[in-house]
Amino acid sequence: MKEWRPMKQRFIILIALTMASVAIASAEKIDRQALVSRNNPQVHGIDSLSSLTVGNGEFAYTVDATGMQSFPACYSKGVPLGTQSQWCWHSFPNPDNLKFEETLKSYDFRHGHRELYATKINDNPRSLAAYDWYRENPHRLHLGIIGFDFGNNVKPADISNIHQTLNLWQGTINSHFSLGKNSYDVATTCHPDLDMIAVKIYATAHTPIAFRFAYPTGGHSDDACDWQKEELHATTIVESDDRHVVLKRELDTTTYFITVRWQGDAVFSAKGKHHFTLTPKDNLFCFTAHFTNEKPQTTKQPDYQATAEAAAAHWKRFWNSGAAVDFSHCTDPRARELERRVVLSQYLLAIQSAGSLPPQETGLTYNSWFGKYHLEMIYWHQAWQPLWNHADLLARTLKWYHKAEPVAKEIAMRQGFKGIRWMKMTDPSAIEAPSNVGSFLIWQQPHLIHLAELVYRTQPSQAFLEEYYPLVEQTAEFMADFATYDKKNRRYTLRGFIPAQETLKADETVNAPFELSYWHFALSLAQQWRERMQQPRNKQWDKIINLLSPLTYNSDKLYLAAETAPDTYKDIRFTSDHMAVLGAIGILPKCRLVENEYMQHTLDWVWENWNWNKTWGWDYPMTAMCAARLGDREKAVGALLMNNRTNTYLVSGHNYQDDRLRLYLPGNGGLLTAIALMCAGWDGCSDHNPGFPDDGTWDVRWEGLHPLP
Repeated sequence: MKEWRPMKQRFIILIALTMASVAIASAEKIDRQALVSRNNPQVHGIDSLSSLTVGNGEFAYTVDATGMQSFPACYSKGVPLGTQSQWCWHSFPNPDNLKFEETLKSYDFRHGHRELYATKINDNPRSLAAYDWYRENPHRLHLGIIGFDFGNNVKPADISNIHQTLNLWQGTINSHFSLGKNSYDVATTCHPDLDMIAVKIYATAHTPIAFRFAYPTGGHSDDACDWQKEELHATTIVESDDRHVVLKRELDTTTYFITVRWQGDAVFSAKGKHHFTLTPKDNLFCFTAHFTNEKPQTTKQPDYQATAEAAAAHWKRFWNSGAAVDFSHCTDPRARELERRVVLSQYLLAIQSAGSLPPQETGLTYNSWFGKYHLEMIYWHQAWQPLWNHADLLARTLKWYHKAEPVAKEIAMRQGFKGIRWMKMTDPSAIEAPSNVGSFLIWQQPHLIHLAELVYRTQPSQAFLEEYYPLVEQTAEFMADFATYDKKNRRYTLRGFIPAQETLKADETVNAPFELSYWHFALSLAQQWRERMQQPRNKQWDKIINLLSPLTYNSDKLYLAAETAPDTYKDIRFTSDHMAVLGAIGILPKCRLVENEYMQHTLDWVWENWNWNKTWGWDYPMTAMCAARLGDREKAVGALLMNNRTNTYLVSGHNYQDDRLRLYLPGNGGLLTAIALMCAGWDGCSDHNPGFPDDGTWDVRWEGLHPLP
């Protein structure tokens, strides 16, 4: 016994010291530069899906393995080599004077009045033409191809010895490659505040740099470059000397400028109507290209060195000021890949989904849906930003809603509703793009309330409340007016819309589960905003909150895709596309409309039986968030790393979907929102890392995250 006590005491002391060291280790600050840098993308060949991008949220420039856009045709069906901005849009001529009103069709969804929707009217040729024109116009422009001009005889396969790295900490792409006996080293970066790239080249050959410009295609989903219509646009030199040149671009009613400035001796010359070259005379050569919507008043602009330093300072602030999640202490073999996706998604969304306009699905890389953006997707693009301590990025985008408000109010009025109805697919003007589906969606409506709340929670201020309360109030006014009272059953219903699961029809659908829960959540938030503004609660809103229909389920306690979809688990229409039923818990906190037991049954069924080949990138984080809220930690992790085509993440971090959508930023944004929930939890949650298995294999370290409501 005498020998045992000292041994026991030593054992207890050892355990205590071990626990203390673990506590100290878990409290240690994350080495952010190490975290970011170990996930720098590496490229070692010409691959149409391996392009990399620099940008600043308002402008982005995507390059191939040469560090510039030298082989755009090779990448056009992959992740294209885009140069895009938030401000440069173009419309084709409208010689027939087609009117938006010609797309409007009257519907009766039993709200007590007729409703006008912008959609396709098949029996009217002029209406069909208007439908097509207003979907295609305006479209985002490709600003120009800038890359090496190797000549027509050089093919991508001739490039060898490729070593390319995107330095995430500094925002610079470093590219090394060889062509024959010549070697090239290229550093490419983007100014954090200007729509400007800066490039430094050290090469043993004085290869010209090409500047080429195309007419837009107006295509639904392509690189936006039509090289066959040279006569429809103009590119002219409007200013030049031996160190700079200013090019003017004119396409119908759209005009913009490119100021190219270089250090060192070089010759700038025209090679074609829309093809110019800058040929250096030295092995070391630097240049900048600045894109503007007006002719610059001065040719002075930061050179390569100043731009690289500004970019490095910007990215250091970005990585240090936001949240960080470190998976390096996890022993689960899946953790390494999850960390890669998380780090790269932050970078991609900061350069492509954090500007003064809502982002399109393919960001500033290439056009999808004609370059327009979808307001139901803004949650998936940007909800992560305040949760990761980047509320300023979301706040910058939310300001656009003020500009869109008059148009949204007009939509509500022509449909006979109070308040404002946010459009689905639109452009900087906020004009609604007609659609057979988008015009009937409603789940974009609560987003404004939800996102404004996320910003306010992380940066509470009276000024922010006063700025956004009018939009919150009018958004809620429409939601309350859209809900229909069912006198027979003494409840409120939602009808006459296409749910987030877009396989359902507007004239058949009543009470889809996600929309019901979102109405309950957003109207409750709107009441909180009234109280913060020292106003009484709206009695009608409270009545709707208290009498909204609960989610409908079948005899197996599985929630249905809609109250009007009794064959949910027998009909392929209801088991494809988004499993939006899972959004009723996860994206949203639990409310009285939902039973956890029934939702767990539904999650289990979806997991085993859903047509996962017909899903989208954000369906995986939506599933993870539902699982986390239900306490199903293994499914939460499993959903994020499920091995399906639409959950593929390329070397750049882009979420690949299919041959049309080779990148899909809502998947990246959804991943980061899910990770915030799985780490920091939600209001009332006391568990640490509630979305990760607590078996010791997921020692996830994080700092700076905010919980969800």
